[in-house]
Amino acid sequence: MAGEIPDLQAQERTGTGKGAARQARRDGMVPGIVFGGEKEPLPIQMPFNVLLKQLKEGRFKSTLWNLQVEGHDDVRVICRDVQRDIVKDLPTHVDFMRLRRTSKVNLYIPVEFINEEAAPGIKRGGVLTVVRNEVELVVTAGDIPEKITVDLTGLKIGDIVHINDVTLPEGVKATIDRNFVIANISAPSGLAASDDEEEETAAEAVEE
Repeated sequence: MAGEIPDLQAQERTGTGKGAARQARRDGMVPGIVFGGEKEPLPIQMPFNVLLKQLKEGRFKSTLWNLQVEGHDDVRVICRDVQRDIVKDLPTHVDFMRLRRTSKVNLYIPVEFINEEAAPGIKRGGVLTVVRNEVELVVTAGDIPEKITVDLTGLKIGDIVHINDVTLPEGVKATIDRNFVIANISAPSGLAASDDEEEETAAEAVEE
């Protein structure tokens, strides 16, 4: 499970609207807003380099942050959106939502696959085909799992891993009701071709 909630520093942004946002960007900042929690929206700004570094580290939108803004009480937030420049793909605006520890929130949680060496299908040359490398789950804001784990032990060629095959942390559930596929072990192209040839040979023998 997720450990200590990491801090994230920001400054209160004076002024709102496009003009103030453009000024923030000229000053090397990324404008943003904090909303929700039965409080007024709070315009903020963050140093561009700090935000870009956090985004590159990954899982920014699936992390519960302790947002610190001078002159305001610390508040737990989750990132709801990062707007980016359509050409440079760099952050231009960020939205945070205030949360209580007991709040339920939908988040995309990464999937980790373990024990590939203990999967007979992979030993035979089968290929692990990942359909979903992250899964949208309903989690408690104060207890967000860092990942969910799929154990490949014993899986053979042709086996499929569904969400119902995965043990989720207590209190966590998928946002989709159906038993969707996470991954499968497919036959290598050479083996698949060999199987097809054997089937054709068998069919010809029956016809004769």
